[in-house]
Amino acid sequence: MNIDWGSLGLVFAVALASVVVLTSLFSFGVVGLSQRDSAREAGGSGTGPLAGAVICFALCAAIVGYGIYLIVA
Repeated sequence: MNIDWGSLGLVFAVALASVVVLTSLFSFGVVGLSQRDSAREAGGSGTGPLAGAVICFALCAAIVGYGIYLIVA
């Protein structure tokens, strides 16, 4: 049995980077929704934070969809 440690390390690094990016995008989306609520309570419209949150959640969905595509294809 021969293990290609370089490829294993590369897979680990890509997986770790993907988890960090996906978690960060999701948390930014949640923060955007929270800021929208705060802006609406203060009398503002809150469309800017909502747009940012929607973009973050859409990117999360795209990354997850691409990952599922890579697994299935």
